[in-house]
Amino acid sequence: MHVIVDLCVIPLGVGLSVSKYVAACHRVIADAGLTQHLHAYGTNIEGEWDAVFAAVKRCHEVVHAMGAPRITTTIKLGTRTDRAQSMEDKVRSVQEKL
Repeated sequence: MHVIVDLCVIPLGVGLSVSKYVAACHRVIADAGLTQHLHAYGTNIEGEWDAVFAAVKRCHEVVHAMGAPRITTTIKLGTRTDRAQSMEDKVRSVQEKL
């Protein structure tokens, strides 16, 4: 099943800056071959369900290995069965109405 996920991984106990952890997760998602778009408070990811959630798990593994003792993650996701729709399609639909 195709899924679009909005992912926000927040390492706790590592200080104020988390950009190196975000970059590490970005690499994990890229290495998984998934489409992603970084934004100010997270990353949008699209792909097949199992591949996306395997990448989310791997992000946690990598961030813990980098020294984060705790991680809190927020995930919003959407699926649909009536037609195929990419992240780009969703954004284009709104932009056409602006």
